[in-house]
Amino acid sequence: MKLSRLILISGMGGSGRTTALHTLEDLGFYCMDNMPLFMLRDFLRHLGPHHEIERVAVGIDIRDRLFWDQIPASIEALQAAGFKPELLYLDARDEVLMRRYKETRRIHPLDRDGNVAHAIEKERKLLSVLTPYIAMRLDTSEMTPHALRAWLTAHYETTKDKMRVAFVSFGYKHGILSDADLVFDVRFLKNPYFVPELSHLTGLQEDVRKYVFSDPDATRFLNKTTDLLRFLIPRYAREGKHYLTIGIGCTGGQHRSVTLACALYDALKDDSNYFWSCEHRDIKDG
Repeated sequence: MKLSRLILISGMGGSGRTTALHTLEDLGFYCMDNMPLFMLRDFLRHLGPHHEIERVAVGIDIRDRLFWDQIPASIEALQAAGFKPELLYLDARDEVLMRRYKETRRIHPLDRDGNVAHAIEKERKLLSVLTPYIAMRLDTSEMTPHALRAWLTAHYETTKDKMRVAFVSFGYKHGILSDADLVFDVRFLKNPYFVPELSHLTGLQEDVRKYVFSDPDATRFLNKTTDLLRFLIPRYAREGKHYLTIGIGCTGGQHRSVTLACALYDALKDDSNYFWSCEHRDIKDG
């Protein structure tokens, strides 16, 4: 077996682990849920004759608490054996997790006295042992299951060695892009929001794009940032990153950030060494 990808999926209950595992299974990963991690290295070796299995995903959560103290040693043993596990950690705000438990009428595995908040607090403490091994932390507080599936598909649907580079526009008033590797703030540019005939439009429209680029600093920003990314992206790829998320933020995430995210994408997308995408987190009609 030549294993090209080993994804460990963990995080808080209610943050989307089950959705993540099902999505990766749909993408062709060989998936297992809640296998005691100390058994995984030997299990992967038993998969050796099965050459069709190239990508494996394993769900880890506090149901495995009988062996929880062995988690760090198990991950390090996988690393020492050359398996290169990538830990994807899903999280959400406590109030969101409590709401999701209430909506699904599920009982938290650590809830012994009907106090979900206390159970969530205990779970966070248990999961803190994973912190040194996290390759990607994703906050799903504002994600629907559909949005989570789309994010996972964008990051894991290919077995190619090419790195995925995603430009994501967002609005600071809705919260910073928590999973970004790089963030650029374009609030210094002229704001179309204050132009009555443009405020209801988005950066996807040509009138808004023209207005944003009527500010000379927009072109300067685009040119300088493009040069910087042409320098940085190959170096991130050389370090073995599978994906790079670049956030472009303005106040509301409707105009300037959308325009500049699209412009950066257009400036770089022809480089066939990478997979490129452009997304708009806070756009209302996109």
